[in-house]
Formats: sequence, structure tokens, C-alpha cells
Amino acid sequence: YDEVSGRGLLRHVLIRKGFHTGEIMVCLVINGKKLPKKELLCERLEAIAGMHSISISVNEKNTNVIMGDSYETLWGESGIHDTINGIRYGISPLSFYQVNPVQTEKLYSTALQYAGLTGKETVWDLYCGIGTISLFLAQAAKQVYGVEIVPQAIADAKENAKQNGITNAQFFVGAAEEVLPAYYRGEMQVADGAETDAADMRRPDVIVVDPPRKGCDIACLETMVQMQPQRIVYVSCNPATLARDVKYLREQGYELQTVRACDMFPNSFHVETVALLGWKDVDEYIYIDYEPDHHQKKRGRATYQQIKEYVMNTHGLHVSSLDIAQIKDKCGFEKRDNYNKGKEGHRVPICTPEKEQAIMDAFKHFNML
Repeated sequence: YDEVSGRGLLRHVLIRKGFHTGEIMVCLVINGKKLPKKELLCERLEAIAGMHSISISVNEKNTNVIMGDSYETLWGESGIHDTINGIRYGISPLSFYQVNPVQTEKLYSTALQYAGLTGKETVWDLYCGIGTISLFLAQAAKQVYGVEIVPQAIADAKENAKQNGITNAQFFVGAAEEVLPAYYRGEMQVADGAETDAADMRRPDVIVVDPPRKGCDIACLETMVQMQPQRIVYVSCNPATLARDVKYLREQGYELQTVRACDMFPNSFHVETVALLGWKDVDEYIYIDYEPDHHQKKRGRATYQQIKEYVMNTHGLHVSSLDIAQIKDKCGFEKRDNYNKGKEGHRVPICTPEKEQAIMDAFKHFNML
């Protein structure tokens, strides 16, 4: 196949092998509806030890996208299986799966470590693929919600959860930048009659993202900030877009706490990176056994900048960090000392009643009261 002219039949040959199972998959991506002499090809390939699945995927689009939108099994099973850290995964031709199985286990183990799970957390796993990270997390979390735009990958994820007896992981088809905001705004409900806590879905403890090279969509990042998780674990295959997205998250109140690189592609300049971001005002996390009232809402958080913008947009008032700090003090909130202390001997301006009322309204808007 010639990408310039768009002529030729065979565009790509996708080959995958299960590192632990030894199962082999071959998928031919073709620029046409039929593959000549496919019976002979299958006869030759099935003689190879470990051959488990032979398929074709039609891609007649004039783009550099590798796979087509669907595939047809010519011989054997519809995919292969592999095992990572004791979890068995079913992998179809259209599903994303890391190419370096040894380093994949280290990569996902790092993500799990950074998530800091104790068994009580609600977690969103965005760009979840076939649920590789989701099922890792589900072993140590209360509930995991996975989102992936490829329907076949979500089908694999659901089947993988079922085959591994994992019941606390649910998966949704769609773009992360569409699904996450919709659930946050309460515009979507979980299908299949599954029991969920809507408040926990809107206020997760941890969000894990593993986006493609283009990074996270801005709508996805904005919703993540609005959800205000304690920790964000960012798995990236592109340091440039990772830096861009981390910059945005830091501007919204998160701080980069630790980063680890994982050499998934030896002898190349490519690298996978796992980054942990935590809420900027928190130095440590203390987990307390506490059963809140059933109707009690999780207390939210907002940066000084978010409060200022809300007050300006809603009440048309300009408030300073000092104003906000004074009202925080009245409410008994913890705050940074430098926001409510002037220089020694200087008179500190007092927040006006009008501004105080507007700031209190912002606290309620951000679920801080």
C-alpha cells in the first residue's frame, strides 16, 4: 500500500503475542473488501505454534490511521489472552494493549502505588482501553469507573472484569471529554441497573488518566478540576502534552508531587511517564474510619482564583485573597497564613458585608459549606 497514491491492498500487518500465554494474533489491515487466497494464507499461518487468531480489518480511508472501524475473524478465536499481575485479559485486534509486557506490569504497578488506595476510594479511569489499569485499581478500591471511546475495547473490559470475578468496576463507551462532564452534571445514568452512589461519582477520590499522544482534552481537564479529587495519576506516552496538561492542573490548584519514567521502548527516544498530582494545600493524607450521615455531602474545595472568578461573574464584585481568607477564618477553614496577615503595624482592611455575602455564596456553590 502506498500512502501517497492510496493504492495497494495490504496496508499493515498487526501481530500480537501473549507474553504469559504464548497465544499469537495476526490481523491484516487491507484497503479493500476482500483478501485474495485468504484460505491459503490461514492454512500457512495456523501451522505456526501458538497461532490463536487470524483476522482482517478493512480500512479504505485516506488517512494514516492504522486500523479500520471493525474486523472479521478468518480463523480461530476473535482475539488472544494475556496475564498481568494475576489478572487475565482478553485482547481483540481493535483494543489497545501495551507492546512491552514486562515493563507494562511495572508501569501499572506504579500507577496503582501513586493512587494510594485503601479500599474506600471511588476512582475514575479515563481512556481505560480494555480495562488494564481499571482492573489493577479495582483490586484495591471501593469502586472504579472506566471510560473509553472504542466500543470493542469496552466490550473487552466488561468481559475481562467478568472473567476475573471483579464486580466493582463499571465501564462506559464514549469520549472522556463528553462522558465525564455528563456524569458530573448528572445528565447520564449508569446502565444495566447497576447500583452507584451519584455523589461519589461526582466527587471521586482519585482520577487516573492514560490518554493518547495528544493528551487530555481541555473539557476533560476542566471537569477533573471541578470534581476535585485528592489525587490525579497521569500516565503519558508524550512528555510534551504531559507538561502542557500538568501546567494547566497546577494553575487550577494541583501540585506535581512525583514523577517516574518507564522505558517501554528500549533503544528509542520514546518513554512512558507516570505523574502524581495532589491538591496543593495538602501535605499529607490521613484516612479516618468515619461513617457520615447518609445525606451528608462531601465537602468541596476551590482555589482562591476560582472563588474570585465566581464572585465576579455572579455578583460583579472584585474580592481579594485577603477578603476570602478573612471569611475562611470566620468559617473555621484552614488557609495559608500569608493571605490574612499584613505587615506588622499595618492596618488590615476588613471585608465589607456585601463581599462577605458574595464569598459565602461562592463557598456554598463549591460545596465548601
